[in-house]
Amino acid sequence: MIIPCLRYRRALAAVEWLGKAFGFEKQFVHTAADGEVEHAQLILGQGMIMVGPARDNEFGKLLRQPGELGGFVTQSIYVVVPDPDAVHTRARAAGAEIVKEPIDQPYGGRDFTCRDPEGHVWTFGSYDPLSINQAGS
Repeated sequence: MIIPCLRYRRALAAVEWLGKAFGFEKQFVHTAADGEVEHAQLILGQGMIMVGPARDNEFGKLLRQPGELGGFVTQSIYVVVPDPDAVHTRARAAGAEIVKEPIDQPYGGRDFTCRDPEGHVWTFGSYDPLSINQAGS
């Protein structure tokens, strides 16, 4: 099992936005005394991500936020969804920056790509590489 972990400057706002824009549900959220998220586990379908605060600690010094890199990212997240067009509509309504409109892929499936408010890049698509019934297999 692989669970992506994302760090946000405003982790609480990110947890709320990820639910509104993409449909993530809170499985577990631990907050500090000030109400800010220390650690969150969010689920979508059978997948999970973990969200935490961007900090200047030992681990945090290994990471850079997209805003610190001129908006560039070094990795992105692909999320398998049954209806990428519906997620696209929801994400756009929540203010996601759409960087690639929905498109059918020649290898199968349909997807779109967007940025969240802190610049992380997400692709939502119907292509499921774990399925044995994909085109080209």
